Amino acid sequence: MSFSTKTKDELAHLFTEKNCCEVAELAALIRMNGTITIGSQQHVSLIATTGSSPVARKIFRLFKKTYNLEPEIRIQRRNRFKKSNCYSVYLNDTIEVRSIIKELGVLNEDGNLVQGISQKLIKSKCCRRSYLRGAFLGAGSVSDPGGNYHLELVANNEIYAYDLAALMNTFLEIQAKVGIRKNLYIVYLKESEQIVSFLSVVGAHTALLDFENVRIVKGMRNKVNRLVNCDTANLKKSVDASLKQIEHIKLIDSVIGLDKLALRLREVARLRLENPDISLKELGEMMKPVVGKSGINHRFRKIELIANDLRGKNFQ
Repeated sequence: MSFSTKTKDELAHLFTEKNCCEVAELAALIRMNGTITIGSQQHVSLIATTGSSPVARKIFRLFKKTYNLEPEIRIQRRNRFKKSNCYSVYLNDTIEVRSIIKELGVLNEDGNLVQGISQKLIKSKCCRRSYLRGAFLGAGSVSDPGGNYHLELVANNEIYAYDLAALMNTFLEIQAKVGIRKNLYIVYLKESEQIVSFLSVVGAHTALLDFENVRIVKGMRNKVNRLVNCDTANLKKSVDASLKQIEHIKLIDSVIGLDKLALRLREVARLRLENPDISLKELGEMMKPVVGKSGINHRFRKIELIANDLRGKNFQ
């Protein structure tokens, strides 16, 4: 089961006691998954379609609890290539259907389709949370935190997408953006902190803890990798420097002999030949008296100048 499916299953079993919040959540679910059909004699029906059985059951319960209506649930078996089923919640023509559609913010008082989010549904903070929960259940997804961080809600019109983004952005630490993919509008989050905040807002607390656990482990692993890479780079740099120093020392020894060097240069040169793998700091600690890293480095620069001078003379 994917992380997104687990999150939806958790939210599908979350119910509030406030009627206004139930209406807000149901409104978002219908806007994301609903279809209005008008039959003969102007009979109006409302159909909500989803690929999740927990979400279908939640839509059914919300209609029953909020409006005391029992929709019909139909299950469409998919073919062998699409193993999941399709669940349709039918609210057939009743006296209440037209008024319910208006109350859910799908149609306005004139019977025209509402493009954005009806503000009457999201007046209070609790209702805004419920509306976003319904929107995520209806057309949302969140990637596994072990990979790239990504949460999105899919909307079918631009106005509604920007209304959703604005609604998400009323909560601290969330900065939703809108993009377009195959003629659909995508409201998305890509920062892990913002996804955590969204999961908290909609009430997916178990999913939030799982997300955080994976994020912490992932962060620690990345930190360890960075430290290892840094240590590896430093070690390579140190080895390369040591090889260069030994090359300079051997050249001097073969041309004029190390005895021609000043005592302080001769000492560090012989120590390096005897200890090719140790650091400058360790070399300095072996000196008597002890010499700091910068002092050792200064002596090797002197040796390098002498070696380069000898190379120039040999070349001439």
